[in-house]
Amino acid sequence: MDSVLRSHADAIIKASITAVLPDEAVKRALDGQTFPGRVLLVSAGKAAWQMAKAAYDFWGDRIENGVVVTKYDHVMGPIGNFACFEAGHPVPDENSFKGTQAALDLVADLTENDTVLFLLSGGGSALFEKPLVPGEVLQDITGQLLACGADIVEINTIRKRLSAVKGGRFAQHCAPAQVFSIVLSDILGDPLDMIASGPAVPDTATKEQALAIAKKYDLKMTDFAWDLLEKETPKELSNVTTQINGSVKELCVAAAAACRELGYEPIMLTDQLCCQAKEAGSFLASVLKTHAGQGKNLAFLAGGETVVHLTGKGKGGRNQELALAAALGIAGITGAAVFSVGSDGTDGPTDAAGGYTDYTTAAELKNQGIEIFDVLKQNDAFHALQKVGGLVYTGPTGTNVNDVAVALLKA
Repeated sequence: MDSVLRSHADAIIKASITAVLPDEAVKRALDGQTFPGRVLLVSAGKAAWQMAKAAYDFWGDRIENGVVVTKYDHVMGPIGNFACFEAGHPVPDENSFKGTQAALDLVADLTENDTVLFLLSGGGSALFEKPLVPGEVLQDITGQLLACGADIVEINTIRKRLSAVKGGRFAQHCAPAQVFSIVLSDILGDPLDMIASGPAVPDTATKEQALAIAKKYDLKMTDFAWDLLEKETPKELSNVTTQINGSVKELCVAAAAACRELGYEPIMLTDQLCCQAKEAGSFLASVLKTHAGQGKNLAFLAGGETVVHLTGKGKGGRNQELALAAALGIAGITGAAVFSVGSDGTDGPTDAAGGYTDYTTAAELKNQGIEIFDVLKQNDAFHALQKVGGLVYTGPTGTNVNDVAVALLKA
């Protein structure tokens, strides 16, 4: 491993994530807001604790009570008298259901003078859930969608119709109270109705689209679940005000600034990356091949969210798979490195945020008898990168605005 390149990667990752933490964004959204009656807080998603803490620090006891539902190991301490729940992601579990029911109980029987401060971030689709089908049925359908490579928009289109809170139904439950929603976007293009499946947003997807997705992936569902796909979701909501604060574009801008500080010329390729992870890794390696030998320090950036098509039973995540797939293409190109991280600090069902490879990685793995092609076929990037020090760890970051991948070329 090239220690200089790795130190640059770590510095870029740290600076990028720090720049998109939600604290200031939440405070900006609340500054100048006045609400006449009671104010109750519901915060859901991977960044739920951080967002709730920022709101409480800003407003204190003006918030009468609150419920926070986030991922396991993401609660960093108590917040006033709020009830904090840790729950399953990417597949919802019983704690997801318990936390969501607590939120529904909190906002029951409100008046038109009351306000629900609703703080939403990516991961909310699994974490904030009251299913209309048995929990095990919902978990099975979610698992099927993840395994077949469905993208987040397709997954959320299905989950909305199987839920009592998604697709605008949570806002309906809050009525006649007003809902003031602050959203961190983890979906490309920031479609409000798709972020965490839009609990407080009118649904733009139709039942016809939901049925087409189910048929496209040949989902195995109960008759009752099929019937739910036939039912339409709310198309108008008059009690909701929404602000988006934070997105992958901001993450990429922060990464570019960090690259520039280290002496690289940043080149933004896209903030709409959406393809198979290993294909993205191969593409970034090809970009470095094209520009190698020019005597320049270059950094190519791609933000977005790739997908993994499961063909094996290994361990890893989309960012780890992207980085490992790039290793073959950059092998032997001195000064070349590719790394990719999830801004929330977790990549797939692992405790790593992502992965790092450079021009030495392929040879190091081969010396240990590990063939990258075989590893990718088994979706086992975690264990391969672990053997060469290529895993990236940040811990839970408190934000969630997609992923950023960077291809470095150091002269």
